Amino acid sequence: MTRIKVGLVQQKCNQNRAENIEKSIEGIRKCAADGAQLVVLQELHTGIYFCQVEDTEMFDLAESIPGPSTEAFSKVAKECNIVLVTSLFERRAAGIYHNTAVVFEKNGTIAGKYRKMHIPDDPAYYEKFYFTPGDLGFTPIDTSVGKLGVLVCWDQWYPEAARLMSLAGAELLIYPTAIGWESTDPEDEKIRQHNAWETVQRGHAVANGLHVISVNRVGHEADWSEVTNGIEFWGQSFVAGPQGELIYLASDKNEENKVVEIDLQRSEAVRRIWPFLRDRRIDAYDDLLKRYID
Repeated sequence: MTRIKVGLVQQKCNQNRAENIEKSIEGIRKCAADGAQLVVLQELHTGIYFCQVEDTEMFDLAESIPGPSTEAFSKVAKECNIVLVTSLFERRAAGIYHNTAVVFEKNGTIAGKYRKMHIPDDPAYYEKFYFTPGDLGFTPIDTSVGKLGVLVCWDQWYPEAARLMSLAGAELLIYPTAIGWESTDPEDEKIRQHNAWETVQRGHAVANGLHVISVNRVGHEADWSEVTNGIEFWGQSFVAGPQGELIYLASDKNEENKVVEIDLQRSEAVRRIWPFLRDRRIDAYDDLLKRYID
């Protein structure tokens, strides 16, 4: 395929799982009706962002893969004849849980999955309490619309992850995401944080000559422990081209179901004039395997 229409579903989530799933499905159907061949959902879209608090009861939200959510999203992928990227809280075994992206093919089968590799532990983002680091590596998922380099949220800060997906043949870099502002941050700090988040991902597009699709949740979610005032997820899902150019930028406040057409041939053209993969000094990178160089 040389051109592809990608649907981005940016939504607000609440504590009602059924409502969240139905909203996601409505967004998928809307994007498919607008011609999308690939639809990407945000991180952990079936529920609240429960990682604001360390609470053992939240593990009850996890489910097996395959399971109820994969069944529901398999059906809508087949109904709409689309490739679909979802993001689920996976229960692998007692005490082993993952933040897992599941990709469905147009016929509803599971094309593959990716378990989040980099796990944060910051105020209001206590993910290390919930998620075991992924063990599936940085392997693109083969689909009828191309090889998808699916990563998840905190992975987006790491150039190594994007590079390894690229070296393994990914044709797109895709980031389901849940990121926002903690309520006590001053306005200038909020602006810096958002700009850094967008800039680093656009940098991955440039460094690898690939389109980047980043889909974020939006709206306020309360901290039920009342330790903080909750998170205001900043939305602003976007698509960047292989030279980092912004092709689409969503609202910072509103839910959106948007279809964006991208030209996959741009990657070939850009890599011919900026052959970064050719010029890598792979003979000099051994120290990248060290935590720090003393």
